[in-house]
Amino acid sequence: MTSPLEQKKIRITGPSVVTANRTWDGAVVYRTAQQGWSTALSDAAIVSTSDDARALLAESAADDVGAVGAYIAPVELKGGVVKPGNLREHIRSKGLTIDLLPA
Repeated sequence: MTSPLEQKKIRITGPSVVTANRTWDGAVVYRTAQQGWSTALSDAAIVSTSDDARALLAESAADDVGAVGAYIAPVELKGGVVKPGNLREHIRSKGLTIDLLPA
């Protein structure tokens, strides 16, 4: 279940990551265990408890790297590969759906 930071209750129903968009290019980014951001879902820190999710989300909101609207998103772990856990995240993982600048 996705949960914005402002919500008091964070419910985790399975493996999850913290994700956001970068303001300057709109790229989807994922919070890493090394307290950074990556465009690769495979680099994302996986959390499975609400306490871990809450801590990772708070940490991501505290930095200033141009990532906005951080939230918790579900993922699937299949054969050691991390995949988006719902349709919205699958679409986001494919990148921008419109051109931001004229060609």
